[in-house]
Amino acid sequence: MKLHANVFGEGTPIIVLHGFLGMGDNWKTLAKKISEQGYQMHLVDQRNHGRSPHSDDFNYGLLASDVYNYCKDNNLVKIILLGHSMGGKTAMFFAMNYPEMIDKLIIVDIGPKYYPLHHQDILDGLGALDFEILKGRSEVDQSLSDYVKDPGVRMFLMKNLFWKEKGKLGLRMNLDSLIANSSEIGVELPEDFVYEGNTLFMKGDKSNYILEEDEKSILMQFPNAEIREISNSGHWLHAENPAEFFSVLLEFLKK
Repeated sequence: MKLHANVFGEGTPIIVLHGFLGMGDNWKTLAKKISEQGYQMHLVDQRNHGRSPHSDDFNYGLLASDVYNYCKDNNLVKIILLGHSMGGKTAMFFAMNYPEMIDKLIIVDIGPKYYPLHHQDILDGLGALDFEILKGRSEVDQSLSDYVKDPGVRMFLMKNLFWKEKGKLGLRMNLDSLIANSSEIGVELPEDFVYEGNTLFMKGDKSNYILEEDEKSILMQFPNAEIREISNSGHWLHAENPAEFFSVLLEFLKK
């Protein structure tokens, strides 16, 4: 499977993996800033997301092998790998299967543990969109608001809208496959796996994805990891406090 990616900048390659229901473009603003520091940014759309191919099959083993194939196709021998949420889990599975390819690993607001499914309202809302009736973004927003109360989350989801044909909207993601495979999103990393490479875990101080009691198990599996908290931010720390996120990230990259 050939993944779609937006590539820009010159220097050491950084592959960025977005979260569930997102796409590489979500990282564009921040990635432009990172690229100015001497990095080539690869904003990848993972399978069933953005402009990448659709598939009935969806799990972290496959997502990691998609990234491996992307590296091979683009002659990337050694990479810095950054993943947020679901993308962070993909990055951990990549580290498990292809450790020799990673120079530095950056995991944003997700741990190696199991997470129960908590996107059901969002999936229900997206599944209820009827594009025979809904003809504009404001109508889609109105329909989604019955399921998703947070306007910021609705705005994020609506980045997936595109004109399939004249006058008819659609979603870029493969919603059917993501709903069918939604139990795969929270899967834990095998607990006997240990990655010895340089790793940075970043968490939002208002997020509940990495709790204090999770830090011990993170350090057991990633013994050379540092865990940094980003202030005034939840799960979307890179968007909620981009200045501090950028500063902590750059400090780690330049070490």
